[in-house]
Amino acid sequence: MHLEANARILQQRRASTADTLMPAKASPRRQSLRDLLAGGDRRSVAQSERAHSIVERSPDRVTELVALTKDADWLVAMRALDLLEKFAHTHADWVQPHRKVFIGPLADRDEWEFRLQVVQALPLLEWTPRERARVVEILVRDLEHPQKFVRAWALDSLARYADDDPELMPTVERTLTTFESSESKALRTRARHIRTRLNTAGPP
Repeated sequence: MHLEANARILQQRRASTADTLMPAKASPRRQSLRDLLAGGDRRSVAQSERAHSIVERSPDRVTELVALTKDADWLVAMRALDLLEKFAHTHADWVQPHRKVFIGPLADRDEWEFRLQVVQALPLLEWTPRERARVVEILVRDLEHPQKFVRAWALDSLARYADDDPELMPTVERTLTTFESSESKALRTRARHIRTRLNTAGPP
């Protein structure tokens, strides 16, 4: 009886010693956002959805997305900007401190995907008077962009600014009229949405 009790005590002591000596589990490796945004071609989003979920849970990683917009791989840069544009819709306060990424060199990139993300994001953020001048310059310029979706959303965003800036309305009206008679269904559809919104809002 005593031997069994002593054996149990010895076994417990050995287990306790083993627990003490066992190394602590290493914390899981921080997932690289760049790895998730790399690969594929311009029609692919790689693993952007997973990257979006990670940043959604850890908003401090928005700064990583901003840094990735300068990546040497233009697909990585484009997907990072796309995620920032998405967060501008859902969490504008996260993107607001980094807003200048949308009016800097990326707004002048040749790839139309950058231009589309920029013109869609611009009205979602707050701008100083000087920054707003650049915003309007970008939107007016891209009304003439070869890619129809860029033109459509540039007009949509410019019309939002025209709500409180009557000087922009002649440009908006002229472009709306052009889009309404366009052979492009995308331009006609966007023009219809803009016209409905302006009519609902009434005169400034």
